[in-house]
Amino acid sequence: MQRKIVPDIVERSSIATMPATDTILEAAKIMANKNIAAMIVVDENSHIIGIVTERDMTQRVIAQGIDPATTSIGDIMTANPDTLSPDDSARDALELMQSRKYRHLPVNDEGKCVAVVSIRDLYAAVKEALEEDIRETEAFVFGDRYGA
Repeated sequence: MQRKIVPDIVERSSIATMPATDTILEAAKIMANKNIAAMIVVDENSHIIGIVTERDMTQRVIAQGIDPATTSIGDIMTANPDTLSPDDSARDALELMQSRKYRHLPVNDEGKCVAVVSIRDLYAAVKEALEEDIRETEAFVFGDRYGA
């Protein structure tokens, strides 16, 4: 059975978002407070227009000596990010994340972010699926199932 991103991997939830005009420092404080690694950037209609990650902040701001208190999120965000649909499979998400070297992807439902899936979420799902396969194989081989 193909597991869907929502609800099999992550649940729909209220996602931390901010407008592109907010500062990097404001984003960093929210991310630290909520213990999240990615911030979704939205327009006035709450539609996804970008994403900013901890890595973006480190490489595009701190390492470049840019002032996070005066630089807007819009200046460093990845605009028009790739997104997933709630109905996409975990396999699709993993392939996209691996090929594009992403660690976080917004889940887009009619332009609005309803979840963010991380590589950790996908690893946990893969691990769970593999463990279930092992249990079923052991049950078949050792006769706990199928009346052997």
